[in-house]
Amino acid sequence: MADIEALWQDRYGEGTAPGAAASAALNPTIETILSHRSVRAYTERDVDAGLLDLLIACAQSAPAKSNLQQYSIVVVRDHTRREKIAELVPDLSPWFITAPVFLCFLGDVRRIRRLAEMQGRDYQNDNADTFMNACVDAALVMQNFIIAAESAGLGCCPISMIRNQIETFADILKLPDGVFPIAGLTLGWPAREAIAAVRLPPSVTVHYETYDDGKLESEIGDYDERAHARKPISIGGQRHKDVYGQLEKCTWSDNVTRQLSKPERAGFAAFLKSRGINLK
Repeated sequence: MADIEALWQDRYGEGTAPGAAASAALNPTIETILSHRSVRAYTERDVDAGLLDLLIACAQSAPAKSNLQQYSIVVVRDHTRREKIAELVPDLSPWFITAPVFLCFLGDVRRIRRLAEMQGRDYQNDNADTFMNACVDAALVMQNFIIAAESAGLGCCPISMIRNQIETFADILKLPDGVFPIAGLTLGWPAREAIAAVRLPPSVTVHYETYDDGKLESEIGDYDERAHARKPISIGGQRHKDVYGQLEKCTWSDNVTRQLSKPERAGFAAFLKSRGINLK
């Protein structure tokens, strides 16, 4: 088992693990979570169907809001279908195609609507709150799947870019009304060890009793340096170079603000409405 101090440094790039109690609590599950990294290179080895079924059972063991279980999973093994999906995200296709399994985690309010019809009741919750609950259900299921897969030695990489061309993607998976994609996930056996991303420190993201972001300005510069030292953002990874130019050193805070300075996936709400999901 890894040392808690090493895991802490791996995750934050600095700091000291919180004492003897944390060290005593360290177990294989916590080690798996702290050791997470996205895997973008896979071997040709397939994922056994029985193992995949086990991982899905772990995924479905996640909490669900009011036990409504408003999610679905589409498992894609067919190479031709995966190639069609890869065409929608060409930047990912070199390693996307080598992953033997692709899963899409979906928000699903269709099932409850159908159950209401079966029970002869009116469905009265076509609203933003139900949409959010379905998103959270799907996200929790996906996270459980990732933890289980990584504990078994597999690698994963979540992909939100499937929503860039959401209509076409939904057609490839034949998604009906009331079902919408949250994220895709590649799954396979890692071809090489991936680098862990340095996360924002708890002093920025964790608040006690009340929200207080007073440390943001003083903390973010140090975080940018740690993240850059671990994994510099490549020239190809710099966002909107046509607007902001190319930097020799592009930091995390610079790049994310570049990215979100232009609207992304502006058609998502329209897609949801076209599929019978209202955010009212």
